[in-house]
Amino acid sequence: VPVFLFVAAPYIRRYVAGGRCKSTARLEGKVVIITGANTGIGKETARDLAQRGKVIIACRDIAKGEAAASEIRAETGNQQVTVKKLDLADTKSIREFAEKFLAEEKELHILINNAGVMLCPYSKTADGFEMHLGVNHLGHFLLTFLLLERLKQSAPARIVNVSSLAHHGGRIRFHDLHGEKSYNRGLAYCHSKLANLLFTRELARRLQGKFQRQAEFTANALHPGSVYSELVRHSFVMTWLWKIFSFFLKTPCEGAQTSIYCAVAEELDSVTGQYFSDCQPAYVSPRGRDDETAKKLWSVSCELLGIQWD
Repeated sequence: VPVFLFVAAPYIRRYVAGGRCKSTARLEGKVVIITGANTGIGKETARDLAQRGKVIIACRDIAKGEAAASEIRAETGNQQVTVKKLDLADTKSIREFAEKFLAEEKELHILINNAGVMLCPYSKTADGFEMHLGVNHLGHFLLTFLLLERLKQSAPARIVNVSSLAHHGGRIRFHDLHGEKSYNRGLAYCHSKLANLLFTRELARRLQGKFQRQAEFTANALHPGSVYSELVRHSFVMTWLWKIFSFFLKTPCEGAQTSIYCAVAEELDSVTGQYFSDCQPAYVSPRGRDDETAKKLWSVSCELLGIQWD
């Protein structure tokens, strides 16, 4: 068995690594925002895109963000890697981020909604939303709403939402969106990842027909794979398991490949409302294809955030 594992190890790792983004597309003169890019797959996405164009790291922890940006600037030689404060668990912070960005930048070509929380003990955001739903879905929903016009003005533009295979276990529980009646932190994560998919689907539907060419504006979602990162930090058991089975998990760089693919691949110029994994189309659960639920979630999200988005 040890000999077999030794021989098979390179093949196992190659399989685990999954697809790679092969696009060499440049982003000169283009602006990219990546949320949560101070660590994990977000940081690796920023590292790759910084070799192509201007990158803004939007994160809650400015110190970690600056450390990541400094490392990326030194490695890529691109000084156009900056950090902006963004706390997705606080709508005030989201609005302040958007206001400052719009005042400083005249264009935005790619928005990667990457940041997320996973397996949190029950808690609420500053606005009273359940933490997974508030950060993973509502925070990015509001951020996209506030930046949408700038994206439209800068078209061709892309919105990339990091969802997960976990959406298969999710449900949109309209009767208990904030988990006040019953709460399971694993399921709460699944619910929020399903919300990411439904948001992507409904956003793409609403954008269709708004432009002369569909290639001018797309929105897609993705599953990054099972990645060895800090995302499981709220669970001692998962952290322990992740360490034991790290050989069978993607590295953050491998996990970032599909985000990069959705952001730059030329063959996706006119592809919208789709879901990808390992840099190729992936199966979406029936709940993830439910247009009525997607429309209702959109309406409820607007109501919770106090916005009108028609």
